[in-house]
Amino acid sequence: MPIWKKTRSRMEKQEPAVSAVAVQTAQADLGPFSRCAEECCPQRERELYRTLREAIPIVDAAIGKIVRLTGGFRVRLPAGGEEKLDSFLKTVRVNACGMGLDSFLSSYLDQLLTYGTAVGEIAADRTGIWGLYNADLDHLELRRDGPLATAVYVKTADGGLCRAQGQERILVSVLNPRPGGIYGQSLLKGLPFVSEILLKIYNSIGLNWERVGNVRFAVTYKPGSDPVDRAGARERAEAIAREWGKAMRAGGRPSDFVSVGDVGIKVIGADNQVLDSQVPVRQMLEQIVAKLGVPPFLLGLSWSTTERMSAQQADLLTSELEYYRRLLEPVISRICSLWLRMQGMDSRHEIVWDDINLQDEVEHANARLLVARARALEQEQSSGEEKGEEEA
Repeated sequence: MPIWKKTRSRMEKQEPAVSAVAVQTAQADLGPFSRCAEECCPQRERELYRTLREAIPIVDAAIGKIVRLTGGFRVRLPAGGEEKLDSFLKTVRVNACGMGLDSFLSSYLDQLLTYGTAVGEIAADRTGIWGLYNADLDHLELRRDGPLATAVYVKTADGGLCRAQGQERILVSVLNPRPGGIYGQSLLKGLPFVSEILLKIYNSIGLNWERVGNVRFAVTYKPGSDPVDRAGARERAEAIAREWGKAMRAGGRPSDFVSVGDVGIKVIGADNQVLDSQVPVRQMLEQIVAKLGVPPFLLGLSWSTTERMSAQQADLLTSELEYYRRLLEPVISRICSLWLRMQGMDSRHEIVWDDINLQDEVEHANARLLVARARALEQEQSSGEEKGEEEA
């Protein structure tokens, strides 16, 4: 018997067979209740986050600025053919009325930041990729397809679920998922409580201004001690009410009110003190801005800050944008790789993002200019010393 056969038989006896299930720490299927808790809660959260963006404009503005500041990119190919790929990326159809990969990524990132989960689909046939589609999360459900895979199911008209075909062409991204979870966490997570307090303050301000701005009057008639006045107090009060109503319904024109007797007129709520809302509103806005990671000056908040602090806030925003770019790179890579393979080209490529902060480039340019000037002065000084030595 050959030696390699003996060695192989000994190795087979010593090493146990590898199990078919490589991941043993994944959560087991606990039945329909666990599936309901995992799939139904995100629907209510999505409705909450949509309402939050509509109710507080600064939240919607922050997400929009993050999407726009993420910037553009270009794809480099080692074997050439970048012009065809660029033409595809600019002219590919997106949803019903969009065009270009940038339009698809803007909706994709907006969905990812708002809900924590984004789903898209590559529409392709044998001829190639002819469109990209941003899926509505309310019409989909995500389920585990093994410990290291996620499957997308589409809701049918009868309320059931149907496994989507072509799972390899479906794009799924999650933001900060929980360990073992398949849904991501929204960027707005933690803001509903703070936003509820802020909306209560805004609502109370609106009610107070409605009461103070549209002044209400309290007209009080006090009858005298004469029995005749007391007997006709009701009729006289009704007459005063009619005349006061006519004076108020004058359509903005000045009108006089004439009455007889002891009549007192006061503004309702004039003696009350309106609470100062500047401090609590700023405290709530600080929490919101800290969670979104956008500098206050980009949101139109004129808070006192220094130039150095603004630069540090811009650097922090740059790091946040780079993190979002890393989340989008796998999506871009899958689209480009599929298109290159379907065109019969080498699928290797490199994604090069545009510069985020132009202020850093200006500072580097100024630094290089100062260094060049210093070198020129040193050369002039050294050349002057050499001439002096030669003349001596």
